[in-house]
Amino acid sequence: MARILVTGGLGFIGSNLVGELRARGHDVWLCDLRHSEDPKSVRCDVSVFRQVERLFESQGFEYVYHAAAEYGRWNGEDYYENLWMTNAVGTKNIIRMQERKRFRMIFFGSAEVYGDYDGVMSEDVMDRIPIKQMNDYAMSKWVNEMQIMNSAAMFGTETVRVRLFNVYGPGEHYTPYRGWIPRFIYKALRDEPYTVYLGHKRTLEYVEDICRTLGNIVDNFKPGEVYNLGGDEQYEVKYVSDLILRLLGKDDSKVTYREAEPFTTRIKTPDSSKAKRDLGFKLTVPVEEGMRRTVEWFKQVYLR
Repeated sequence: MARILVTGGLGFIGSNLVGELRARGHDVWLCDLRHSEDPKSVRCDVSVFRQVERLFESQGFEYVYHAAAEYGRWNGEDYYENLWMTNAVGTKNIIRMQERKRFRMIFFGSAEVYGDYDGVMSEDVMDRIPIKQMNDYAMSKWVNEMQIMNSAAMFGTETVRVRLFNVYGPGEHYTPYRGWIPRFIYKALRDEPYTVYLGHKRTLEYVEDICRTLGNIVDNFKPGEVYNLGGDEQYEVKYVSDLILRLLGKDDSKVTYREAEPFTTRIKTPDSSKAKRDLGFKLTVPVEEGMRRTVEWFKQVYLR
């Protein structure tokens, strides 16, 4: 059993991960911007060093899953101050404590770091090809990876980086700045209009499968390693919209179809062979079943 902290532990992936790690018998604490009734939850803004220092001085952790982040391209445009403070400064604060306390970190990166690259996204792409990140969110995630690599070189810190693709599932509340899947479900549920861009394809990873893989890192921690966590199969964005509408018993009369979305990669093709080899990464929940569970969760939360 390990003593583990999950930053952003009340968020979508963070909250699911806390449950997974506790089910494995680990002593799991979490921190987040919000208060929680969880007795092992600490309110902490990672962008404020005093709060981070207080958290780590009061508790000792062997592993830290650093999930706390401002998410999303348009969120990063409209609230760029928050994004850079949380993502870049916040991660630097965690790294400073890592240099002092010597815990091992698992950093939550993003497929957005691959920017406008349209080939097979193996983890070493950035080592071989100059990549243009396409928005502040993507840039902040790559800055964080560079901060982590620099700390490892200068201070010997030990971190594993994971690059998440399109994680979906119960627990992801809708806001106008969330991803396209919760937006489609929320809008369809309320008979509100939304837009589907044609020609775009994405992999889909159910949160339960992702958290199981993340939990496996503790058992096979390889300092300095970076892993893609993306599925092998590509799905048309329109197919997902059609599936959601079918699950809700609705038609597409409220849907507007447009050609390719600007400033967005049409197809993301991850190579996740390393994660399969080292972490047992495997998608076990079919998309149709995962989307059904997600839609049912949205109905419970938003149709009360």
